[in-house]
Amino acid sequence: MSGLKFAGLSPHPPLLVPEIGGRRLKEIQDTQLAMQSFAKQVAQVEPDLVITISPHGPVFSDAISILNISQLKGDFAQFGFPDLELSYDLAEDVIEDIVRFAKEEEITVARIDKASTNKFNVSSKLDHGVLVPLYYLREAGVKEVPLLPLTMGMLPYTELYKFGKILQLLSEQWDYRIALIASGDLSHRLTADAPAGFSPQGKEFDQKIVEILKEDKVAEIFDLEQSLIEKAGECGLRPIVMMLGALDGLAVDNKFLAYEGPFGVGYAVASYRITGRDESRELLDQLLAGQNLQLRQQRATESVLVKLARKTVEEYALNKEIIEAPESLTPEMEKEAGVFVSIKKNGQLRGCIGTTEATEENVAQEIIRNALNAAFKDPRFPKVDANELAELTYSVDVLGEAEKVEDIEELDPQKYGVIIKKGSKRGLLLPRLDGVDSVEKQLEIAKRKAGLAPQEEDIEIMRFEVKRYQ
Repeated sequence: MSGLKFAGLSPHPPLLVPEIGGRRLKEIQDTQLAMQSFAKQVAQVEPDLVITISPHGPVFSDAISILNISQLKGDFAQFGFPDLELSYDLAEDVIEDIVRFAKEEEITVARIDKASTNKFNVSSKLDHGVLVPLYYLREAGVKEVPLLPLTMGMLPYTELYKFGKILQLLSEQWDYRIALIASGDLSHRLTADAPAGFSPQGKEFDQKIVEILKEDKVAEIFDLEQSLIEKAGECGLRPIVMMLGALDGLAVDNKFLAYEGPFGVGYAVASYRITGRDESRELLDQLLAGQNLQLRQQRATESVLVKLARKTVEEYALNKEIIEAPESLTPEMEKEAGVFVSIKKNGQLRGCIGTTEATEENVAQEIIRNALNAAFKDPRFPKVDANELAELTYSVDVLGEAEKVEDIEELDPQKYGVIIKKGSKRGLLLPRLDGVDSVEKQLEIAKRKAGLAPQEEDIEIMRFEVKRYQ
C-alpha cells in the first residue's frame, strides 16, 4: 500500500559519519546508536521514495524550495572528505503535484534547477543536512530509492505545518511508500564554547522540544515564545513543524530515541511509524481557526494610527491609490515626529520602514508614507500582495526626540531605541525587540546596521523613546 509510512527527526552533525568523526564519535555515542535504530526502522517500512527536509539548502523568506536536479549528488568535501559522496535520482514525477497543490493553498514552492543555482548563488549539491541521515539509511540498506530534497522556508509556522499536511494528502495519491526525514539540530547555544555562543535559553528551548516530541504534545510547539526561539539559536524547528504537519490526523507509533548536546548543540532523534488514522491528532483546522480569531480580536482593538497604516496599505494593494490623511486629526497625529511602521504576517516580520525624524507636516502623513514603504519597498521582502491583506497586522512607532548619550549606562533596550553615528554612517534600532535583551546586543546590531564593525569605537550614541501603537 502506498502513502506515508514513516517520519522522523534526525540531527546532522558531520561528526556522526564515522569517517569524519573518528574517535570523537564516542562523544555522541547515544546519538549514533539512535540513528542506527532510526535507519533500521526506515528500512523496515521498505520505502521507495525518501523525502528530506533540510534547513541548510537554499532558504527563502517567502518559499519552500526543492532541489530540482535529475541526478542529485553531495559530498563531505567541506569537512575534508571529498571522496565520500552520495548520489540519488530525483523523484521528478511528484514535483508538479506539490507545486500546484501548494499554490492553491497560497504557499510558494521554488524549484531550484541548474539555472536557479547560478541566479541565486546557491549550491546544486545535496547539503550535509540531507547527507548525514542518508548516510545512515544507506548503511541500513535503503540505497536505490528516488529522493525529494526539500529545504524549509522562513514562512510562518502554520504555513509550514499546512505544507506538511499537503505532503501527506498528496502521498495518498502517489504510487510510493514514503519515508519523510526532517533534518535539524536543536539549540546551538548550550555551552560557553558552543558554535553560536552561550544562552541560558538554549537548554530551556531544548527541554521544551524534547517534551513535545516525547509526549506528542504537537499543539505546544505553536505556543513557544519567539524570543525563546531566537535566543536558542536553533536550526531544526521549522523542519520539525513541517514533519508534524505531515503527521496531522495520523495514528503513529512514536519513539523518542535520544537527546544529547556534548558540543554545545542539541541533537534529538525521534521516529514515527504510521499505523492508520487518528482524528484526535488533527490540529490544522484548529490552528487556522485560532489564527483567524486572534486576527479578528486584534483588528477590533486597533488604535487609530494603526487603522490608518492598514487602510493605506489595503487601498494601494487593491486600487493602486494613495489615500489622503484624515481631515480631523487626533492629537497624536497632529504633531511632527519620526515614525516606523511594522507589518507582520502570522507573527513573522513582513516589512518595516521608518523615518528617524519628521519628513512630513504631521504624523498622519508620516504614517501613510512609511506604511507604503514598509509594504511595497522594503528590500528584504516581496511587495505585499492583495491576497495576503487579511493576514497582516500592523504596529506604529512614534519616535521621541533623540538625545546624546555620554555613558552606555544611560541605555536600556526595553525603554530606549538607539542611533549610532560615525561620519556619514548611521544605524538605528528600535526598543523592545525580540532577542535584543542587553545594551551590548542593541549596540552591536545598531553598529551592523550602520555598516560598522562590532568593535568600532569613537562613535556617537543617541537614545530616544518610542510610543508604540497597536
